[in-house]
Amino acid sequence: MRRAGSSLTEGNRYAKIETGFAWLRLIGAALVVIEHSFPLIDPSRIGMFPKSWNLSPGYFALMAFFAMSGFQIADSWHRDASWWRYLLKRALRIWPPLLVVVMTTAFVIGPLVTVLSQSEYWGSRQTWGYVVNNAGLYTLQHQLPGVFAQNPFHWSANGSIWTLPMETTGYLIVLAAGLTGVLGRARLALFPVLAAFLVLDGFGQARVGENGNFTGFLSLPLAPLVAYMVPFVLGMIFFVYRDRLRFQPLVAYGLCAAYLITNFTPPLEPAARFVLPLAAGYGAVTWAHHWPRRLAGYDEWVYGSYGMYIWGMPLQQLVVLAGVRNPLVLMAIAVPASYLFGLLSWWLVEKPTQQLRRYLRPPARTRPPAPDRPTEQLPRHPSADGSPQLLPPQASADGPTQLLPRQAAAAWSPPRLPRQASPEQWHDQRRDPLRHNAVPGAVARPAQRPPVGNGQHQHHEPGRADQQRPRDQFVPGAQRGEHPARRPPVVEPRPGRPQPDRRPVPGGPLEHRPAQSVGQERHPHQVDQRHRQSGDLRDDAQGAWDTPSSSTAIRPSST
Repeated sequence: MRRAGSSLTEGNRYAKIETGFAWLRLIGAALVVIEHSFPLIDPSRIGMFPKSWNLSPGYFALMAFFAMSGFQIADSWHRDASWWRYLLKRALRIWPPLLVVVMTTAFVIGPLVTVLSQSEYWGSRQTWGYVVNNAGLYTLQHQLPGVFAQNPFHWSANGSIWTLPMETTGYLIVLAAGLTGVLGRARLALFPVLAAFLVLDGFGQARVGENGNFTGFLSLPLAPLVAYMVPFVLGMIFFVYRDRLRFQPLVAYGLCAAYLITNFTPPLEPAARFVLPLAAGYGAVTWAHHWPRRLAGYDEWVYGSYGMYIWGMPLQQLVVLAGVRNPLVLMAIAVPASYLFGLLSWWLVEKPTQQLRRYLRPPARTRPPAPDRPTEQLPRHPSADGSPQLLPPQASADGPTQLLPRQAAAAWSPPRLPRQASPEQWHDQRRDPLRHNAVPGAVARPAQRPPVGNGQHQHHEPGRADQQRPRDQFVPGAQRGEHPARRPPVVEPRPGRPQPDRRPVPGGPLEHRPAQSVGQERHPHQVDQRHRQSGDLRDDAQGAWDTPSSSTAIRPSST
């Protein structure tokens, strides 16, 4: 089925890779049906070409089938690396259509065409064993009692299913590779696996229509299994290195030409068995990536390739049983009939069972929690519209903005100080980057400054208008009754700017003192405001106060 999250290849120029694979599988299934039309009429032939050519379009299509399966099954594991969900998905894909065609052949076609009586047919253990053994995949049974016994090719009622155990073996290889990490960081281990299958294939010598030198395991011929696992592992390699490989159509056509050259050149003919899986596998994956976009709207009509593949031979056997002895006529009848049954298998069997995968979806991925920071969680503060707003966990009273992300600080413009702010508050805001990048709701403690003189800070009485104004009005967002420790510092009103006193003082340099206002007593420890802004907190009047020879010296009061 089409995945909504699949990406397009080469922008909008080509169709989705799933669409390309679906079309190629349908074309391959049609080639297999065409190839079977010749040995079903004349068992001495292995295909449309003479045996001496060692060339078969159906065999090439099977190699491409296994390469595409290796690519797509590795993709399935990459999207959901769960072994039990993986096995259930594979079972839902391969078993329901197989069970339907096997039971239809044994319980519908068999009783109609068998040469035995109905009692003998239904009483035979072979009739019931056909369903049970074929459901086991590795215990395939090809014959039914008396079914197609008069046809030229009477050794199998459905010979197409002989590759399904090999496909299942490929599924198990992907499972083992996924569990051991070979499909991840250890993907280089796929090359030794490919080399091992190539060496075994060289000893097995399986060819078109020949099972090679190895014996079988149950009903599974081992030499053809090794030969088909070579393109399957190649498909896995193409997937894990898809970000580094460039699938070029010219290279695919060149590999196909190289296979034909080596196959028909006697000195190079032994190398053709190694060039064939590379040409078929690379060509299939490349053509799927470069499938024309104009053919992308017919996915529902090309997804019946699996059904066409497993329904082709029983339908062809029925046509041969009806008296057709011409391969071309058989081909003309069997290809559209098997395509129609493939569509019915997709719509009535495969698609409903594939929809059961919604119960096998992986759990939604959750973002891992942020690491704990050595800060505290601040309470909720009202936002501009009055709704509660949780402050970020990185903010605290000690460091309100030091640990906040940059994007959070950049998204917030620094609050403007009120008009009553003193010059040193404006100066502190320019010098302190933490306050400049403050985030709404972050509470900052007032800066701790060293004491001036004897520790008594300059104090000024606010005016009457300032006394009538609530203190919370100076801080945006503050509320009455809020805890004092969690409330931003209140900005004091700006005092009147003092004028320097330039009168000479005996025993010392000129002291820049604030001018004495009318009715206001000058405090001896007052320091010029400019000294505080510049960071110079020296007590320049100390020498004048301690000079004993000065009759006008001002001495600190006892209070």
